[in-house]
Amino acid sequence: MQLSSWQSYWRQSVDFVKAYWQRCQQDQIQVIGGYLTYISLLSLVPLVTVMFAMLSAFPMFAEFRTNMEQFIYANVIPSRGDEIQAYLTQFIGNTGGMTAIGILALVFFALLLIHNIDKTLNKIWRVTSRPRLIISFSIYWMILTLGPILFGLSIGVTSYLVRLSTFADDYTPGFSTLVLGVVPYLMSLAAFFILYLVVPNLKVRVKHALWGALLAMVLFELSKRGFAFYVTNFPTYQTIYGALALLPILFVWIHLSWMVVLLGAELTALLQQREAGECREDEVCPVPQRADKSVAAETE
Repeated sequence: MQLSSWQSYWRQSVDFVKAYWQRCQQDQIQVIGGYLTYISLLSLVPLVTVMFAMLSAFPMFAEFRTNMEQFIYANVIPSRGDEIQAYLTQFIGNTGGMTAIGILALVFFALLLIHNIDKTLNKIWRVTSRPRLIISFSIYWMILTLGPILFGLSIGVTSYLVRLSTFADDYTPGFSTLVLGVVPYLMSLAAFFILYLVVPNLKVRVKHALWGALLAMVLFELSKRGFAFYVTNFPTYQTIYGALALLPILFVWIHLSWMVVLLGAELTALLQQREAGECREDEVCPVPQRADKSVAAETE
């Protein structure tokens, strides 16, 4: 009996992996990842400029801006974070002399990135009903304005907790080091979780979004370490491109990051589709074992 249950569990696991692989191939996540990478490179400076401009409008966040920059470049961009930070700071400084039309263009490209993220994730979830364009862009604008403020608040709360943890070192040595090591993982997990839970234009179950966020967080951290190891120990791009090596390195890293986001989204969507039993004819969609038993009971 126990052997039979293990065989059933193994068969369901294999079917689930096949279904997951088929979804990734059907949705062409490699192509979508490349498209989002291109849009991200086009919108990177406008997005960062608008984010920091929103934070600058609130003096209370001025002291957190440096902490935010250090956290983002140290934990999101591996290996060449300092160099990328220097270039982006220079680019953002150059936007100070832009005209009103140039500022509108910056906002447009920042909104364009958010729109493409929204469209891509809803396509993965097979969502066909979408709100009107004016409503969508109103939501995008709210995300663009409130997002940096909420992120600044989270960084502020995190910094406060880290300061508190230093006092605990008197009683538990190494506690603050443990907290500092765990915070990047928790921030990544929270970011992916919110992305998968909020962006799709349908109700996503919390447990499904959590599984997808967990997969994305693990892949993201592994990608950071692997990419940093490769860039540091195998300076191929530096040898070939010289001073321009930062461009292909940034392109490859953004592409890897989007692949991680899409892989986590595919898992979340498959879990939701699998539980609801909403499968297309051309898709492999293994039904959970409990659903099989209930169907068999109804047949009897």
